[in-house]
Amino acid sequence: MKLHGQFLKLHSQHGGAEEASVTLDELAHTLSCTHRNALHVINKLTEQGWICWTPSRGRGRRSSLRFLADAEEIALSSMKQAISSSDIRSSIEGIRGHARSSSLQDALQGWLLAYFGHHSELRSDKRIDTLRLPVRQQLHNLDPLYMNLLAESFVSSHVFDGLVTRTGGQERINPGLAHAWDADGQRSVWTFHLRKDVLFHHGKVLAAEDVVYSFQRMMNTSQRMLYSNIFKDIREVKALNPVTVRFVLKQPNELFLPFLCTSRAAIVPRDLETVFAGSFGRRPAGTGPFKLVEMSEDLCTLEVFPYYFQGRAHLDRVEILHVPWNIAEAAPETSSAFHIIHNPSSGGSAAWSRIHSEYSVRKFVTCNTKRKGPLSDPLVRADVLSCLGGSTSAGSEVAGRPQVETVQPGNEAVVDDTAGADYTVETSNAAAGGEASNAGNAAAGVGMDGTVNTVSAQPAAVTMSTVTAPMLQIATIPQYAGDAEAVAAKLNSCGYTCHVLSVSPEEFKGPVRMQADLIVFSLLRDQDEQLRLFDLYATMVQHLELPVRADIEGRLRLIAREPDSRARGAGFQEIENRLRQKHQLHILYEKPAETAYLPSVRGVTFNSQGWVDLRHLWFPPEL
Repeated sequence: MKLHGQFLKLHSQHGGAEEASVTLDELAHTLSCTHRNALHVINKLTEQGWICWTPSRGRGRRSSLRFLADAEEIALSSMKQAISSSDIRSSIEGIRGHARSSSLQDALQGWLLAYFGHHSELRSDKRIDTLRLPVRQQLHNLDPLYMNLLAESFVSSHVFDGLVTRTGGQERINPGLAHAWDADGQRSVWTFHLRKDVLFHHGKVLAAEDVVYSFQRMMNTSQRMLYSNIFKDIREVKALNPVTVRFVLKQPNELFLPFLCTSRAAIVPRDLETVFAGSFGRRPAGTGPFKLVEMSEDLCTLEVFPYYFQGRAHLDRVEILHVPWNIAEAAPETSSAFHIIHNPSSGGSAAWSRIHSEYSVRKFVTCNTKRKGPLSDPLVRADVLSCLGGSTSAGSEVAGRPQVETVQPGNEAVVDDTAGADYTVETSNAAAGGEASNAGNAAAGVGMDGTVNTVSAQPAAVTMSTVTAPMLQIATIPQYAGDAEAVAAKLNSCGYTCHVLSVSPEEFKGPVRMQADLIVFSLLRDQDEQLRLFDLYATMVQHLELPVRADIEGRLRLIAREPDSRARGAGFQEIENRLRQKHQLHILYEKPAETAYLPSVRGVTFNSQGWVDLRHLWFPPEL
């Protein structure tokens, strides 16, 4: 593959003409090597029949270089070899310069559709079903306590189990590691009864002490985690006997049981620290339907766990390859952690169809009113949000300023499942790039819960023509930088001066957020939406003025005690209305998610995060 890259380097520099006239100095410079090594490369390329080289003797004399092989064919061959050997990183940069060619993109897309997906083979008269999935996100840590990426959460959800679970699109909570549970009359003491003889992947039998360890580990961590406002309500977790666990909450919280369905509440073995010695994140052992057998920079391999307590999965093996390069000509949803092929062309990919999972991503802007700055003035705040469009009733104008278009989605890749309460949002396959098909609706009054918002947040009469335009700092993370830049452009066109500060998710959890005027982030609207909203608003109050903060915190306490899901949803909508009235929140746009799948696949279901649930997936044999 190294020779492929060297050919592509030479072609990029000297392939413009039918025959190039070059010196040995120029070749050495292009290849970043000595004269001797440059000649060695030329000889190798000549032996392969990829070039024709006619040397001229004498220092400084120009020789003749003619390219015989097609650069796109070499690039395609390089990519095939790289993926087949799981050594993708070494060839990506070498062919990136040729990726703009539509013919190469078509060829790569067609080949990827053949390489990835389902494959079946016979080994010792046994059929082995393998599913290969390409991901954009490099996997780092599968420990439920430390995972930061949604792709990591996807893998983790197939390696670990929780006490309870639910299927995507359903509110009903089903048994998991616990076969039954009950709560006292105050709904503050919960007792879970565990299944017997459930095995961890390393052979240990699940016991109540493993559950206690998992939650005490979570409660005592200094790591900022998603949903920390929920599990911090746990006062005590105790093993009553080997198969019974009791939780005592500080106060009743109806979001506690839904929280137990998330990948954050997965049960890990209590001998984690002694047996795995710091390697648990990359060599985990759970009770899930698949066990991890390999995890490198570019490849994660799962194999079926035949002793799974809910029955053996149909797939035998899942290979997840890190392919950080957009290959398809019509790029797949750029926020997708996976390389999902959308609107596949009829040529070579007619077998692919589309399916919707019930989740989407909504991007929003919030104002930091605790900072001593321009947005502490409600008049300025109202004007700023009006510049982003859609915050006033249809056809109206703000202080003589005509309505502007809604901010369009950026074209960045959403990759984070950032652990922390500071605007922690698990993002997924939902689109954050491409066309803004839902942008107008979202800004025109669609609430965080998808309902039509009738609140008219009329900005006060203030214009930047009568006051000095203040400097506004916009904070975000790299995955949302495109949206933040679009917000800045809108505000600049209205007379404001903006600076976008894009920091890592870890930095974003610190003081950076509190030092900004505006914050651009997102909400994943999936089965866990109410948990996410609770986490979002509990964090957002940190940068709200005291009267509004007290009001929102009071509403959140009522929501936590509300057993009816619809009533909780109405409570969250009231919070959104309140924030919009106070010009604290502006919704930019929303985009639903799609997943491509083969029509021959069976058992396609989605988990609470909208991912395809691999434990039920199967492929009928060709007869």
